[in-house]
Amino acid sequence: MVTLNKIYTRTGDDGSTGLGNGERRKKFDTRVASYGTVDETNAVIGCARTMGPDSRLDAMLGRIQNDLFDLGADLATPENANLPYEPLRIVANQVDRLEREIDELNAALNPLKSFVLPGGSALSAQLHLARTVSRRAERIMVELAQDEPVGEAALRYINRLSDFLFVAARVANRGGADDILWVPGQSRGV
Repeated sequence: MVTLNKIYTRTGDDGSTGLGNGERRKKFDTRVASYGTVDETNAVIGCARTMGPDSRLDAMLGRIQNDLFDLGADLATPENANLPYEPLRIVANQVDRLEREIDELNAALNPLKSFVLPGGSALSAQLHLARTVSRRAERIMVELAQDEPVGEAALRYINRLSDFLFVAARVANRGGADDILWVPGQSRGV
């Protein structure tokens, strides 16, 4: 369990931060950017949850927020870290659960005939925002994986998360009834 008695440490005043293995990295380092953007995704999901999703969707989002802290811990500790304990990592079961929940939510939705524009309801728009932030986190994680090992389950999880958030946004739009569909070229003649 984590104990936080003091919030500021002054150790980052030089523009660096500590990883889970004690190594110091610049705050603009790709690894730091990856878990920082995962944290940003978590915060946007937290905002969405204040908009009152139904209890089933809220429980799913709550599990995802907890998973995102796991993912942040995973990314904050390099794969090749030599530690006296087993670091927290995203595991296949978390990806599998997310896939099951995507399938469960999507089963009640009508198939799409066009892309969906973010909007409809405030909750749906917020979930679309979370989706785009999670996609940015994924891009940074993939960039990180070009230079350093990143767990396969972690990469799969962040990829599935944007799919989940897309489907959840449709659920928040009364099961897709309030989705705003993209009309290609609609504004060309205006």
